Amino acid sequence: MTTSKSNFEIPEQMREFAEKSVDQARKAFDSFMDATQKAMTTVEGQTNAAQSGSLDMNKKVLDYAEEHVDAAFQLAQKIVRAGDMQEILRLQSEYLKGQMEALGEQARELSESASRTASDVTRKGTDK
Repeated sequence: MTTSKSNFEIPEQMREFAEKSVDQARKAFDSFMDATQKAMTTVEGQTNAAQSGSLDMNKKVLDYAEEHVDAAFQLAQKIVRAGDMQEILRLQSEYLKGQMEALGEQARELSESASRTASDVTRKGTDK
């Protein structure tokens, strides 16, 4: 009996278990994010206009974190359904490339937002 190392197959029961686990983790994360968003909304309602820049940045960071976790869940679901190791490696490579691109764009957006906030705070301080 010859076994080929290129025939990588995940048993169906293992796939179903992994998919259910990913779904449960996603649901738990979504519940956490809903609670966090509600808490942020409450905090936003209690703050004044001078803090709006930092609140915007906090919301962006939270949104970015949610996007990254969502991408990781999507990757996990794709890996569970992958047919072989080459497909898993291709999926991982695409995921990493996408995450690096997203991080670069997000860093640029946060930098611009921080500059605007600092400028607004400075302008408000000199308007007094």
